[in-house]
Amino acid sequence: MQFAEILLRRGLLKPHQLEQVQASHGDDRNLLEAASDLGFLNPAEALQAIGEEVGVDYLDLNSVEVDLSLLKQFPLRLIHRVGLFPISRENGQITVATSDPFDLYPLDEVGAATGLSVHPVLAERKEIGKLIKRHLGVGSETVDSLIAAADDDEIELLDEIQLDNSELSEMAQEAGVVKLVNEILLEAIESRASDVHVESQSEGLVVRYRVDGILHTQPMPPEIHRFEAAIVSRLKIMARLNIAEKRLPQDGRIKIRVSGREIDIRVSVIPMIHGEGLVMRILDKGNLSFDLRKLGMAGEVYDVFHDLIRLPHGIILVTGPTGSGKTTTLYSSLLEINTPDNKIITTEDPVEYQLAGINQIQVHSKIGLTFAASLRSILRHDPDVVLVGEIRDLETAENAIQAALTGHLVFSTLHTNDAASAYARLIDMGVEPFLVASTVEAVMAQRLVRRLCPNCKEPFEPTEASMPRDFPWDKLNGRPMYRQVGCRECRGLGYSGRLGIYELMVTTEKVQALAHDRASTWDIQRAALKDGMDTLRTDGWRKAMDGHTSVDEVLRVTKSDRVFEDRV
Repeated sequence: MQFAEILLRRGLLKPHQLEQVQASHGDDRNLLEAASDLGFLNPAEALQAIGEEVGVDYLDLNSVEVDLSLLKQFPLRLIHRVGLFPISRENGQITVATSDPFDLYPLDEVGAATGLSVHPVLAERKEIGKLIKRHLGVGSETVDSLIAAADDDEIELLDEIQLDNSELSEMAQEAGVVKLVNEILLEAIESRASDVHVESQSEGLVVRYRVDGILHTQPMPPEIHRFEAAIVSRLKIMARLNIAEKRLPQDGRIKIRVSGREIDIRVSVIPMIHGEGLVMRILDKGNLSFDLRKLGMAGEVYDVFHDLIRLPHGIILVTGPTGSGKTTTLYSSLLEINTPDNKIITTEDPVEYQLAGINQIQVHSKIGLTFAASLRSILRHDPDVVLVGEIRDLETAENAIQAALTGHLVFSTLHTNDAASAYARLIDMGVEPFLVASTVEAVMAQRLVRRLCPNCKEPFEPTEASMPRDFPWDKLNGRPMYRQVGCRECRGLGYSGRLGIYELMVTTEKVQALAHDRASTWDIQRAALKDGMDTLRTDGWRKAMDGHTSVDEVLRVTKSDRVFEDRV
């Protein structure tokens, strides 16, 4: 009796659906996953039905605690190659999770290896895979066997790699090392990681993924440390870097295709005390949309910003630290105003995403193509809108202001903590205050907070003792607050995705006069607040009270407005 027969008899799968599944996945072992991917059945319900037929219980692996001590005596090859996983042991009996109750020989092997009677339970193959990665580490199968054919790789390199005949190069091209590096990248992409940190530390290789702005250490098998040099060399080869150079920083780029999606990976290598450290920024083109309406701006903020980005001339600045979503806001703004009668040119370092219909320039400082130099040339190409990736120095600032004065709308970024500081920052660079006051139309400060997982967030009643002093109780109006819990969908984090919090300061007459007179940041901030501006903290509280994020996230990325109140 096989999967297909049971599913057809139980009515969980129709004959025409089975034909469609078998056309793409011929073997019965992949039937459940293929049918699930096509939306024909729920794998948990299907396994429960199969278990009832063959007399094997179904087990939800998310609801049990695994006895990890069993891994010491359990044959690892049966975990990796067959997909078995030990769950618990009681009275001389070991409970083993399997996704295939018809494959009995591996279960007999478990009994022979452990000397225990085996009690099989059914579990989804994907859930067993998650257990393997969580407790044995990413790439544990490859490290254990170090055998995998290159044609099994799920990552396709889009650029040809260059090899030499060195021993290090040959080691980096071994099938096992290639497979191991691919698994690290695949796991990062599946986890929605924005960055992968591969660090050489005294205890060996450490891999960390940045998911929704927070770094998470990835479990790795201890044997991986033996392949540290080969892993680093493989990544450098993929990024077309010099694997023999270990004393100087290097930057490169990897272009890959995964499941039909093209993904760019920016690679930075820096020599550290214990070896080379790599950071890879993952730019998943197929998983990102630039839509200004979906970034999380409050309705009134969006309305004002919507009008600002359509001004005929002036400078609009977006400020915030690295990784606060500035580029996404700017790209979304450009795409919203991108029409055939508008010529838009950008100068960026680097060009992170290619935008259709927009002319983009990659800065190359080593050959003299700086922001300032490219901006001078851009103005001779008759643009209507210009994006300068970042205003870093006086020359770039003066050229941006010149562009604004000659009838162009200029977008750019600054590294300041809030909107009011942008005016003082430009003046500190050496720009005349009257030029800052007359050209800067608005400054948008922003941060990213993690979005609460909609599947597991739970309501709670806040108390005065549990909330910070500046929490706006008067605006809560009896609504429930929500906090993170953690479930299978969000990988136990309690959060899934991110949204922006914003502080939009429009250059009103008051702000203009204060900037002209070199007023302090606090004076400019106070004037904007009197005109109705909401701070980052205020917008964060609004999103927490609406159930989009948690109090912890607001506290993590913003400072209390009471600091400002006490100082003014």
